[in-house]
Amino acid sequence: MSFRVVLLLAVLCLYLFFLCSRLRKGQWMSVAVSILVVVAAVYFGLAVLLLIFQSRLIFFPMREHDYRPEEFALAYESVQIPTADGLRLDSWYLPAEKARYTVLFCHGNAGNISHRFDTLLLFRQLGLNCLIFDYRGYGRSEGRPSEEGLYQDALAAWRWLTETRRIPPQTIILFGRSLGGTVAANLAARLAEMPTPPPAGLVMESTFSSIIDMGRHYYPWFPVRWFARFRFDAVQAVKKVHIPVLVIHSPDDEIVPFSLGQKIFDNANPPKFFSQISGTHNEGFADDMQTYRRIWTAWLEYLDSSPKSPSEIGKLPPDE
Repeated sequence: MSFRVVLLLAVLCLYLFFLCSRLRKGQWMSVAVSILVVVAAVYFGLAVLLLIFQSRLIFFPMREHDYRPEEFALAYESVQIPTADGLRLDSWYLPAEKARYTVLFCHGNAGNISHRFDTLLLFRQLGLNCLIFDYRGYGRSEGRPSEEGLYQDALAAWRWLTETRRIPPQTIILFGRSLGGTVAANLAARLAEMPTPPPAGLVMESTFSSIIDMGRHYYPWFPVRWFARFRFDAVQAVKKVHIPVLVIHSPDDEIVPFSLGQKIFDNANPPKFFSQISGTHNEGFADDMQTYRRIWTAWLEYLDSSPKSPSEIGKLPPDE
């Protein structure tokens, strides 16, 4: 048992002894006031901790790479992408033969680009180019993560694809998983305000509607909106987007409630699709790979304007 736990138990015992002594003397009002003061102190103490340590609750970067593309026989180009504020992002560009689309991959809030090979291998098998980049502070990228910083990083990756690599914007699919879905949605919203051709589509997988909604789910007793230093608001972003949108979510997701994925879909503009997979937040796509592959195959066929059926992309057809 750690010293902190022992200390906490000792303080609790002393406090209970204090309350019992007051009760024996019949000082009921004093006991009630004392309890209310302690509850209020704990409540506001936790609120302050949430305010101060929010970034540590959101960002879980890892610096070391666990795997490299060559270990999976994947051809790739190691790329250092410059950001508007002078940082360099470590990235991999993985080409596929005769690819008709390129995926701009915004990963989740933990790990780094070396932890996404299940998805990278699938994209290669589907004949998709892919650019996956590490946000600032992740992997070998410079800087420290922040909400606006992640948005700038995604825009820098887009500009590298369209300006440096000269890939046509209308052949690029914006894809984000978990937190990355909010980043991809924000990128799509920003591109919608620019006088450039739009991307082919936006895919958000296991994504929450906003940090505030997540906070309300996990801390329903706190006025989360007052304390939230981050927004990562996918709902407000998709309201500005007028390209095909695909939302993928699992009812078994133990981290991001299924209802938050539905909320994103409800607020997106048509054409839009909602697809269900099974399994947990981090492993659902891999555990249900057959369904996941089928979703992506039908999605690509839809983007080619020849889908087998809208229902094959998701449980819900696109709005007309």
